[in-house]
Amino acid sequence: MLFKLGSAQFDQTVRAYGADLYRYAWWLVRDRFTAEELVQETFARAWKNWDSLEDFGAVKSWLITILRNERARLYERKRLDIGDDDPQDLELPSGERPGAQLELEQLMEQLPVAYREPLALQVLGGYDCREIAAMLGTSEGAVMTRLTRARQALRAHLETSDRARRST
Repeated sequence: MLFKLGSAQFDQTVRAYGADLYRYAWWLVRDRFTAEELVQETFARAWKNWDSLEDFGAVKSWLITILRNERARLYERKRLDIGDDDPQDLELPSGERPGAQLELEQLMEQLPVAYREPLALQVLGGYDCREIAAMLGTSEGAVMTRLTRARQALRAHLETSDRARRST
C-alpha cells in the first residue's frame, strides 16, 4: 500500500534524521565534507523516490540504505582522500580513564568496514540484527557474527592496553 506523502512530511523527515544520517556517514568515511555530500545525495535520491515509500515507519532504515548505496556510488566514481578532521561528539561511552573515548573512536576506525558498519548501526542507530541485516543486504547470522567479531577485536585491544598500562 502506497502512502500519499507530501513535502511537509519530507521536511519533517529531513529534520528528524539528518543528524543521525550525518553521524553514520561520518563513521563510514571519516571525512566531514564527504559525509555532508553523502547526506545531501541521500536526501536528493529520497525526494525523487518519496512517492514510492511503502512503509513510513521504516523511513530511517530506508534512508540508511540509500546512504549506503550513495557511498558505494561515490567510491565507484572517484577515489576519496581520507581527511584529518577532529572527531565530533558521537555520544559514545567515555569509560573511566581520560582519553578512553578517543581511544575507542580510534579503535572503531581501525576495524574493517564490514565490522564497523553493523556496530555503528547498532550502537549509534539503535537497530537490532534483523533491521541491520535488511539494510546491509545480508543474513541476521552474518550480522551477529560481524558484531561479535567487532566486539572481540575491541575487547582484545582494550585488554592488551590495560595490561600494558598496569605493567608500567
